[in-house]
Amino acid sequence: MAGSLRASTENDDLEDNHEINVTPFIDVMLVLLIIFMVAAPLATVDVNVDLPGSTAAQAPRPDKPLFLTLKQDLSLAIGNDTIQRATFGQMLDQRTGGDKETRIFLRADKAVDYGELMNVMNLLRDSGYLKIALVGLEALPPAEAATTAQ
Repeated sequence: MAGSLRASTENDDLEDNHEINVTPFIDVMLVLLIIFMVAAPLATVDVNVDLPGSTAAQAPRPDKPLFLTLKQDLSLAIGNDTIQRATFGQMLDQRTGGDKETRIFLRADKAVDYGELMNVMNLLRDSGYLKIALVGLEALPPAEAATTAQ
């Protein structure tokens, strides 16, 4: 127990101090705070995600969209024409008339590795095309899917 230095008038014993010493409590709280500050960012590193289909409203489509397709065998096609990666930039410039502001609609097969998709996006960026739209299948909103299933 904590004691005070005030002397008692009745005897020579020190008087008991009934106040709580908060210093150890603060020390423990600071240690816990540091532990949580270090552990919190590490808790979200590996998250398994199964991404759903998009139910967003369809954006207006241009008159002549330019589709770039990454096939399952990792070959590229602009429109319906298969192209080589070595001539990718030249063929894209030829199709867009050199307009780097053209939106490129990128489609990829479901079986294509994510890294390969990123390689194609890097090819587009290296060629100067920064407006890229990813194309996917439209999924029904949950309310419509439930009504269709009945």
